[in-house]
Amino acid sequence: MPRFSIIVSVHDVAGRLPTTLDPVLAQSFTDFELIAACADPGSPAGELVAEYAGRDARVVRVTGTREAGLRAAGGAYVLFLDAGDVLTPGALAGIDARVRESGGAEVDVLRLGHERVPWWEGEPVAELFEDGDPADVRLPVWATVHRRAFLRDHRLAFPEGRYADLGCSGLVALAVGRTALLRTVCVRRTERRQAGGTTAGPRAGATAAGLLDQVELVLDRAAAQDLPDDADDRARALRTQLFDQLFAEVLDTAAAAPRGRAFFRRAGRLYRRYRPAGHRAGTVRARLLRRGAYTAFRALPALNRLTARARAYAGRSALRRRRALTYAWYLRRPLDENLAVFAAYWGRGYACNPAAIHRKARELAPHIRSVFLVKEKELPHMPDDVESVVIGSRRYWEVMARAKYTFNNVNFEHAVVKRPGTVHVQTHHGTPLKRMGVDQIEYRAVAAATGSFGKLMRRVDRWDCSLSSNAHSTEVWSGAYPSAFEHLEYGYPRNDRFYTAAPGEVAAIRERLGVPEGRVALLYAPTYRDYPRDVSAQFDLARFCAELGEEFVVLLRAHYFLDGDAGLRQAVADGRLIDVTSLRDTEDVCLASDALITDYSSIMFDYANLDRPIVTYADDWDVYRDTRGVYFDLLAEPPGHVARTQRELIEVLTSGRWADGRSAALRSAFRERFCEFDDGQAAERVVRRVLLGQPEEELPAPIPLRERLPAPAATVSRPRTPAR
Repeated sequence: MPRFSIIVSVHDVAGRLPTTLDPVLAQSFTDFELIAACADPGSPAGELVAEYAGRDARVVRVTGTREAGLRAAGGAYVLFLDAGDVLTPGALAGIDARVRESGGAEVDVLRLGHERVPWWEGEPVAELFEDGDPADVRLPVWATVHRRAFLRDHRLAFPEGRYADLGCSGLVALAVGRTALLRTVCVRRTERRQAGGTTAGPRAGATAAGLLDQVELVLDRAAAQDLPDDADDRARALRTQLFDQLFAEVLDTAAAAPRGRAFFRRAGRLYRRYRPAGHRAGTVRARLLRRGAYTAFRALPALNRLTARARAYAGRSALRRRRALTYAWYLRRPLDENLAVFAAYWGRGYACNPAAIHRKARELAPHIRSVFLVKEKELPHMPDDVESVVIGSRRYWEVMARAKYTFNNVNFEHAVVKRPGTVHVQTHHGTPLKRMGVDQIEYRAVAAATGSFGKLMRRVDRWDCSLSSNAHSTEVWSGAYPSAFEHLEYGYPRNDRFYTAAPGEVAAIRERLGVPEGRVALLYAPTYRDYPRDVSAQFDLARFCAELGEEFVVLLRAHYFLDGDAGLRQAVADGRLIDVTSLRDTEDVCLASDALITDYSSIMFDYANLDRPIVTYADDWDVYRDTRGVYFDLLAEPPGHVARTQRELIEVLTSGRWADGRSAALRSAFRERFCEFDDGQAAERVVRRVLLGQPEEELPAPIPLRERLPAPAATVSRPRTPAR
């Protein structure tokens, strides 16, 4: 029998699992079993656990929740963890030593020092509880070691659920086992963010009812344990302490968000039924709950919010006050069920996924009136047949207040209100290599540029749906933007053109751009850096163009840092380089090219759909990886050949290796992982699901990768890479 059973609840985010499993398996104390409880063994998380079990015999996968894990446990002591919790180095050795210090008496409950790491910013908070306080129901289950025989003898179960730990801790406290404390920090937890705003409604009511179920369970068990008349003060104090702690949680939950009169009435009945004799309510909220004064209870936080708003309103400028009043007036008007609003890149034009969905919506859902939001300077560049609204105008606030549907590839401004009944789709604008959202927190330079993560997540709380082009993206969005949105694994609508464009269209784009006939067009598209970098000193683009020879022409899609370079102007004049930076349609530039040269830009994921060669130029990978943070090692899993210097890059291209069999094999593996849902039908899936309300089973089924036919390149003759 192992000394310890470590039971890990495996949820639907495989990305957090190694964070928990690896530190457990690396413990210096090795007499343990690691039980992973998987609700869905066939999920990516379940498959990852199977890989661990294949490598280490101590890992056991069971199907079900942590209760199933407890039934399968054989250790003398059990510790429950969630995916993402970290067991600190040497923790098990310290726990074993502390248990043995008790001498002949067995410890039933060992409370561990632990840290809560804020999900957004700030220092970890270490939490320790005082000796002789076994009744603290706030004690987290994930920082407590239980003797398995103690749990069995008292028939204590550990179901999962938001408030289940509260009930478990309360029942353990009532069992009054022998308790000890280990002050060393043994478990570190990064707090999971609870979504705001989007959790109101029936689901929130059901969750709150679960809290009252746990409170009733514990207090009913306490009432069944009759106290004799001569019971000591400690036993009576335990009952009072449990009561106060449980209802402190109830009051906080009731005040945090509207829970409804039914919740309040039931809570009041429980309060009055189980209130210890002689107990006095210590707060105004508790007294209102005891009296059943729901209206007064709800008025307390509302009054505080009203006061805060009045102060904020007084400090606004006259223009902002007029805007706020205008928007508030429109918010009182009914929703327009047939109005959809689209925006991309903070109003920089008709582009990306929102534009592709907009086009498909006019085709499949003509009853939906679609408007596109842009900055005023972009109006001359908008298509004539697209209804455009200037951001910040009176019309803008009207459509934002009344639209049933909104689509954006970034976030709308903070002032925008998410009304009940509206549907907001976050389309994103690339598959993530670099860290995103709250995953940027540990990278200080990036985090400082991002600003307030609290504000970021309040914007994320407005999302109803998040679009993914592959399972990797779904995994990243789940962790980087923790909220209650639905994942739409439909592909990126902007990439539909890579499958629907005809050969004649590719030729027409090349002619419009001025690509000489018969020349191999290399699209060079570097990404933005979050750190200072002297680009011209590290990559001489003019010399690069000259050394490539007459066979190639470079299509440059770059940032402002290359403007004004005399060598570049000469390269343009000689026909070796075409600057396409200002072109608005990235898809056109991709279609016109025969191969892509990039560093860490997300364009590589989109371009892979074309099944054309990709060369990665990674001269500063180590700096980028350590400064910006990445989700996987691009150099270990590239889409084609990798060059670390300009000389290597020129050699890869002039030798012909850029389009050889090795390049095709790397690209095939890359496409299999990152082109999972892109098949030319993404926009149609989004429109049918969101705007037409069709069920998943009626949407176009994904076309297998090996059967897809991307638009052919203009000049490079080569066999298509088969899907593996």
